[in-house]
Amino acid sequence: MPDQRVVVVGAGVAGLVSALELSHLGLNVTVIDRADVPGGKLHAETVDGHAIDSGPTVFTMRWVFDELMHSLDLRLDRELTLTPLSVLARHFWTDGSSLDLFADPLASESAVEAFAGADEALRFRQFCDHTRELYGVMDSSFIRSQLKSLPGFMAALGPRGLSLLARMGPMKTLWSSLEQRFTDPRLRQLFARYATYCGSSPLQAPATLSLIAQVEMDGVWTVEGGMQELIRCLTRLCKEQGVRFICPAHCDQILVRDGRVVGVSLDTQEQLLADRVVFNGDTAALREGLLGKPAQRAVASAAPQRSLSAVTWCIRTPTRGLRLDRHNLFFQSNYADEFHDIFEHQRLPRRPTVYLCAQDRPSAQADIGAERLLCLVNAPANGDVSELSEQALSDCESQVLSAVKHCGLDFELTPHNHVRNTPRHFHRRFPGTGGALYGQATHGWMSIFSRPGAISPIPGLFLSGGSVHPGPGVPMAAMSGRLAAAAVRASLGSIKSSPVGATSGGMSTP
Repeated sequence: MPDQRVVVVGAGVAGLVSALELSHLGLNVTVIDRADVPGGKLHAETVDGHAIDSGPTVFTMRWVFDELMHSLDLRLDRELTLTPLSVLARHFWTDGSSLDLFADPLASESAVEAFAGADEALRFRQFCDHTRELYGVMDSSFIRSQLKSLPGFMAALGPRGLSLLARMGPMKTLWSSLEQRFTDPRLRQLFARYATYCGSSPLQAPATLSLIAQVEMDGVWTVEGGMQELIRCLTRLCKEQGVRFICPAHCDQILVRDGRVVGVSLDTQEQLLADRVVFNGDTAALREGLLGKPAQRAVASAAPQRSLSAVTWCIRTPTRGLRLDRHNLFFQSNYADEFHDIFEHQRLPRRPTVYLCAQDRPSAQADIGAERLLCLVNAPANGDVSELSEQALSDCESQVLSAVKHCGLDFELTPHNHVRNTPRHFHRRFPGTGGALYGQATHGWMSIFSRPGAISPIPGLFLSGGSVHPGPGVPMAAMSGRLAAAAVRASLGSIKSSPVGATSGGMSTP
């Protein structure tokens, strides 16, 4: 199949995975990206000469990458050095309490008992049993499979899965289900936080998102060299299989002729002709016509509610007080206010929850001097229509420092020890999004079916990435890349002729 040409637009995790699998099939694959280097949202900032991961920092669902490598006759542990974390995350509250969740479920249960009592520990065990069962039925029927209609999804669930969803209450929100599950408000906060992994509010997200707890309980790993090492690995494997990279290259149009995709054009007027195009970008860019009017048909015309954006600080500084682990969360009171501020009032939260990724830990638990930190608070995705003022950002920074200090941690933000990013910055990197980092918000019980699938309505155009089924996050994006590659592979038998082989103007045929 070397005569079959595929252009992948976007070199995020999903695009690289699609390129890798399709080149392994023998297709002629070219990857283009508007950035200088591959990576997409997996990005690093340099502070004081040190690279700090500024994009996704949590590596879960290792099996996605194990299976990917197996399909390529490779082994993940020979391509990447992964270290499992014994502490999944460390959680702090302003009342001085803290709770670690562990890779060992019995250790987590004991920690919950010491934290909130025996009754809550029992409820935690029941919660774990529930999320494990939920994940089991959603794995094959949803995560690993092409997007289905609601009737198709119900058929795939089977009697056991339907019974589970009925018991859970499919129309419940994550927040309401946790109110019924736990009596300790801190535990409700902790497990409600998993909605934000999909860029959503727990007050509106469906209760099915509780399965994310099981994803984390199944294991969290660190990647030696940082998350950028995953990108370097995938890029290297692509090149070893003959994938051609053009970076930076801005795709300004997906070419459609006689109702079918025939390639892409760049802003240099160069055209890359192709039999298939895999778009690895936020589908909002398609909807807004940023890839040309014909490509707008690939997604629904009605714009869904955007997911969360963020304000982030990549910092290199000493820390004092608390003993941090790799992944740390700092909670404040009135948790619901955070999401009312963001989604209803479109403003930075007045009392934000703070995520802190201490990237030199847990291997360096002693006094290590200056360390690399990613600090993140959620924000509204309105970077296309509003730019945060310096006063608003200064107030936000003060809130962050105050929140962690109330929990017992102290560090400094100076003009020279950090790089800050805002929704406006993310919007510029990912046009059409307003800075949304997770595609559309997962709000309402039908929302899991409203993301586009890998197969678009335009013949020859396939979709992948965090805004596409099965959803956001590094492993889910990788799964979407695999699903897009599978859809391309399934379509190959329908090829009757190659696209037109010549057009006027500059051209490169991959």
